Amino acid sequence: MQFSKNYCDKCYVNTYNVQKCLDLFGILNIKFSMASRKNGQGEPMEQTSLQTGKPGMDPSAPQIYTREDKVLLAVDCIIFGFDRNGLKLLLIKRRFEPEKGKWSLIGGFLKQNETLDQAAARVLHRLTGLKDIYMEQLYAYSQVNRDPAERTVSVAYFALIDVASHQFEGIRDEDAYWFELKKAPALIFDHDQMVEKGLARLRRKALNLPIGFELLPEKFTMRELQSLYESILDRKLDKRNFISKIKTLDVLQQLDEKDMSSSRKGAYLYQFDKEKYDRKVAEDGFSFKL
Repeated sequence: MQFSKNYCDKCYVNTYNVQKCLDLFGILNIKFSMASRKNGQGEPMEQTSLQTGKPGMDPSAPQIYTREDKVLLAVDCIIFGFDRNGLKLLLIKRRFEPEKGKWSLIGGFLKQNETLDQAAARVLHRLTGLKDIYMEQLYAYSQVNRDPAERTVSVAYFALIDVASHQFEGIRDEDAYWFELKKAPALIFDHDQMVEKGLARLRRKALNLPIGFELLPEKFTMRELQSLYESILDRKLDKRNFISKIKTLDVLQQLDEKDMSSSRKGAYLYQFDKEKYDRKVAEDGFSFKL
């Protein structure tokens, strides 16, 4: 279905099938000849505001902001992953202008009927097929000319994914690729700044909260845990001191299983005991500090 678009020459409001505008702040008398029809696919029409043409809005609400500038709002997702080779970053090759063919974070625009958190979750699920992934709002980027196509404000999120457990099968876009963080290409717009800020946040929180376990499989060796923190912090850690500190925190459960891939003797597997961690925090204000 197509609507004819008209612009009121008094208040410059974009309306559909406008019959007349009473005055500058008057009521738009709008008639829809197709209000009860269905679209070409046989589905009911999405409820639409008669005044604004936007879904989900109250038709009786006054048009208060008609003279304000309209700005696009986007979300960009910094998706960190980890495997035995280190910290990784999920990027996508852009298929449209501007900057077509260059590498970008995964992103999309906010829809009328969703929150920023819902938009970020939708973008992540669209690409990876994953839900209930650790995700955190990071920062808003509002430089006037950050996107040469149109005035756009972007809210960045960072997400943490255990690459080893998902084996890349969740990646739905042929142009998406996991890069080693240190070998990632230059990104479009201000996306490099987003990655730097996301990495700084990850490093700070990993030293004070157990979010690093979001990047590991459910069962892991102590060596894998140390390798993860070395990748996040970008420095070598003393093995004896690291293991001692982790055991002092007392939030891991040693399993009666071993990983036999690294040596003939094998290495014990561990699990993060979230229930124990939550209980320690609730009871005595326990702080996870490395």
